[in-house]
Amino acid sequence: MATYLDFEKKIQEIESELEAAKARGDSAAIEILEKDLEKEVAKTYKNLSDYQKLQLARHPDRPYALDYVRLIMHDYYEIHGDRCFRDDPAIVCFIGYVDNQKTMLIGEQKGRGTKNKIKRNFGMPHPEGYRKALRLAKMAEKFNIPVLMLVDTPGAYPGIGAEERGQSEAIARNLFEFSRLRVPTVSIVIGEGGSGGALAIGVADKLAMMRYSVFSVISPEGCAAILWNDPSKVEQATKALKITAEDLKELGLIDDIIEEPLIGAHRDKEGAAKLLKEYYLQSVAQLQQMSVEERLEKRYNKLMSMGRFSESEA
Repeated sequence: MATYLDFEKKIQEIESELEAAKARGDSAAIEILEKDLEKEVAKTYKNLSDYQKLQLARHPDRPYALDYVRLIMHDYYEIHGDRCFRDDPAIVCFIGYVDNQKTMLIGEQKGRGTKNKIKRNFGMPHPEGYRKALRLAKMAEKFNIPVLMLVDTPGAYPGIGAEERGQSEAIARNLFEFSRLRVPTVSIVIGEGGSGGALAIGVADKLAMMRYSVFSVISPEGCAAILWNDPSKVEQATKALKITAEDLKELGLIDDIIEEPLIGAHRDKEGAAKLLKEYYLQSVAQLQQMSVEERLEKRYNKLMSMGRFSESEA
């Protein structure tokens, strides 16, 4: 059963009436309601606030990494383990094909349903997850296979065990190693990109965001608690953080925004997957036209340009 957010209630009402009309076989009512639904969807999604976009990024029906694997890949095979401690289910790794392009896909998986969420640790990877991602990226480099990374996490797991096993070192190592991989790399924020947990698989030749995804240094709830000691100011914090795809593109922190179906990826998974696949294939085709040295230099210059600022004379 679909989950509707507060601002989607009118859409829910029209869809319910539409289903009832279809059950009755009332063709006249169906035609009217379909037009009403189209208008309401356009009206609702045209004027979304930053907080509403955050809600969409976290929507329980939004496609996760495994959904995209099933929708865009074929002849794929999952690879497990970091060869050091254990396999981390919060990060999934597959080798397979996207159309005719052999691909190593690395994604963060939140899980659906209580049992699966616990299994996937709510999409919060341990250090062994990031080490698994690095191991597979290095394998891709060895066999000259492009890497596609799907970012979707509230953040790296902050538990004692994770810290004991070197959480910060694992993230830092990934930032260093991914910055100099010799194969084309594309990273896409498909939902929630939280802090270092997202950055660990976010260094790439191309960094893009789905239209209704977010990318932030801290959760808006955490920001509100720190700045105002008031978690209820989460909407104000969301706006101040500038975490939407539009904000980050304007700031030059991401390369591209991948459009979603008008009604959102959570209502049209197949449509969203098609758009993501097209972006990935186009990006890889562009990157493969460059030499390894050109890609590395461009990647380095992009990373070094982030965070710069200038002051005008008074």
